[in-house]
This record gives sequence, structure tokens and C-alpha cells, in this order.
Amino acid sequence: MKIKSKITHLNVDEIASKTGNIYKSVRVIGKRARQLSATQKEELNEKLAEFASDVDNLEEVFENREQIEISRYFERLPKSTTVAAEELVEDELFFRKPSEEEEDNTEIK
Repeated sequence: MKIKSKITHLNVDEIASKTGNIYKSVRVIGKRARQLSATQKEELNEKLAEFASDVDNLEEVFENREQIEISRYFERLPKSTTVAAEELVEDELFFRKPSEEEEDNTEIK
């Protein structure tokens, strides 16, 4: 029985070619991953807020299968860093480079 790995292999040269520098690419991937993570967290909190109650019954905690299923669904989603890296490689990610014109316009007096 072969266990399927959740590790994805990405080509470093392909990632670096998108911005011209691997460090810039990692920074872009990191920023996008934070955006995706924040969105997922908000969505999870909204869905779990439906189950929130002021009274904590021990019976209620164990019987709430829907809440457990929602949590499991979000745990099975791919990691935000993996999604962000795939978006960068597939040119689905838009990012702006700071313009060099702003640096040239500053004058020292």
C-alpha cells in the first residue's frame, strides 16, 4: 500500500523566472499566501459562528457533528503557500513591481 505524499515539488528556476529573483518570488508567494489564509480563516469563523452558544453543555459539544465536518473540510484544503506558488507558476497571480521612477524623482538638496 503506497501512501500518497502531500508534498508538492516545484521548479525553483521556474519560480525565480517570474520575478527575476527567487527572493522576490518567495516574497510575492508569502504575501499571497497570507491573503488566502486570512480569507479561509474568515470563512471558517463565519461558518463556526452559527454553532456558537452561550451555554456550554458537555452533551452539545460531543453531538455537534456538523461543526466537526466543517473543521475537517478546512483541514483538508491545500495549504495556502502551495496554492500561492501554483498561482505564480501558472501566471494567475498579479503583482506590481515598485516603480523605479519614484526613486529617481527624489532630489537631494
